[in-house]
Amino acid sequence: MMIVRLPPPWALLHRPNTAVRVFSLLTSPPSTAVVYDEHGPPDAVCKVKELPPVRIKDDDVCVRLLAAPINPSDINRIQGVYPVRPPLPAVGGYEGVGEVHSIGSAVKGLSPGDWVIPSPPSSGTWQTYVVKDQNVWHKIEKSTPMEYAASITVNPLTALRMLEDFVDLKPGDAVVQNGATSIVGQCLVQLARVRGIRSINIIRDRAGSDEAKEKLINLGADQVFTESQLEVKNVKSLLADVPEPALGFNCVGGNAASLVLKFLKQGGTMVTYGGMSKKPITVSTSSFIFKDLSLRGFWLQKWMSSDKAKECRVMIDYLLSLARESKLTYEMELVAFNEFQSALDKALGKLGSQPKQVIKF
Repeated sequence: MMIVRLPPPWALLHRPNTAVRVFSLLTSPPSTAVVYDEHGPPDAVCKVKELPPVRIKDDDVCVRLLAAPINPSDINRIQGVYPVRPPLPAVGGYEGVGEVHSIGSAVKGLSPGDWVIPSPPSSGTWQTYVVKDQNVWHKIEKSTPMEYAASITVNPLTALRMLEDFVDLKPGDAVVQNGATSIVGQCLVQLARVRGIRSINIIRDRAGSDEAKEKLINLGADQVFTESQLEVKNVKSLLADVPEPALGFNCVGGNAASLVLKFLKQGGTMVTYGGMSKKPITVSTSSFIFKDLSLRGFWLQKWMSSDKAKECRVMIDYLLSLARESKLTYEMELVAFNEFQSALDKALGKLGSQPKQVIKF
């Protein structure tokens, strides 16, 4: 009688032709994060919490955050009034810059130590470690000033797209804007100057307006007016050698928007990208009939969601190059992460006008 000995079951797992997939057990370090479990006032609902490690899959990149700004849109998301909001509970923040900490086995083109930004931006940047798919991250030059790398997308890219997308501007043309001291406003002044485009800028009447005028002129503004200076019948008499603008930008609404419209030439266009006054835009009938003005809107997140990732990154690299050459600057304050509450209070306007708050981790 012949006895046949079968190999033990586990031996089959080690046959030469058997493919065995080894699952990565790599995880991120624990993360300290600003988390909100419900929508409401940011200073009431945001809590600093410790989050457990996250598994790093084959295509994932774990990034140690270096810096992230507090933008008005971040605050609106937490308040629950922004059109697009992450599911709750959520980590705050939408843009930032970090250093690659570790990578999954299938990641190509990125290595530990590289600087990266989420591009297009991605929610959850107010934390010390973030794990996301490699396609989220865009490698940038490490010589870039950290605060500019952290904040280059939401505001500067808005300014660049609005200059490019609505009117075919030529060197020597002019634009007009309200809210000129905002970060987008400061960027518009400088990006227009790089292109040889003149800028007319409107600011609020407030203490320190003379200093604000001087800062804008130093950035390259051609003319700066307070709202009260424009309470004249013919604002175009104030233009001197600056041509009538074909394009205007509104981030305030109310009377400030009407002042932008007063400057626009026949067939001009006003683009609205914000409404800080929370007042509606009122347009006279004659502006539509006799001046044929156009009113448009711009929302960066919608623009970026329309398969613009590659184009977006080319423009980001351009903006970062301007920042490295000091041709694009704006006021910011780097604040340590353990002082987040103080930075949030400043961003909420509790302490009056403050520079852009950028958290340094």
